[in-house]
Amino acid sequence: MIDVNRREMLRWMGGLALAAGVGGRTLFAQSKVTPGAHDALLVIDVQNCFIPGGSLAVKEGDVIVPLINRLAKSFQNVILTQDWHTPGHISFASSHAGKKPFETTQLAYGTQVLWPDHCVQGTEGAQLSAQLSIPHAQLIIRKGYHKEVDSYSAFIEADGKTQTGLAGYLKERGINSVYVCGLATDFCVAWTALDARKQGFKAAVIEDASRGIDAQGSLAAAWDNMKKAGVRRMQSSEIA
Repeated sequence: MIDVNRREMLRWMGGLALAAGVGGRTLFAQSKVTPGAHDALLVIDVQNCFIPGGSLAVKEGDVIVPLINRLAKSFQNVILTQDWHTPGHISFASSHAGKKPFETTQLAYGTQVLWPDHCVQGTEGAQLSAQLSIPHAQLIIRKGYHKEVDSYSAFIEADGKTQTGLAGYLKERGINSVYVCGLATDFCVAWTALDARKQGFKAAVIEDASRGIDAQGSLAAAWDNMKKAGVRRMQSSEIA
């Protein structure tokens, strides 16, 4: 009888193990990530223009702010980014006769999505959300201030060669892993994560602490590109 029960127990445990792998997900709680001195949280473009009421508002862009504030407390290294465009920036539809927002045009560095005017230097829309509360943030990277080139990534501008200096800053400090959140998932968040991988960093995007624009399938495409590049897709609950 004891042997039978033992066999039944092993069979039951084996069934659970099989079920745990269904759909590539586990039914058992996984160990959480505890960020340390070699990890940094990158909070991308949580600015007034990108939250409801702004000129380029991302749906539910304001909902993630309290979550980001809580997440940031788990990290000793936090870097913020801020879109900081010149008036008449080349990425604005208003700078191209006959063009409307969300249309595209060809520029010297490739295809450019044209946006409503947003995050113009010194304006209220360019300011970080007043609800963002991360007093221990160590650095603010401003991007998009070169009038003739757009800048989504916190690392490299849209021409693919102009560096922001973030990679050097992180490497000098011995940081080798970045966790990215903010706005918008399919543009500045994704480009930042992809460039982090190109620069040799481990990278993860915290999905529920980010929100996307999802223009013509851009969100699914961004996640696919990030997966191929080795960017981890995770939830805030996985951070200790």
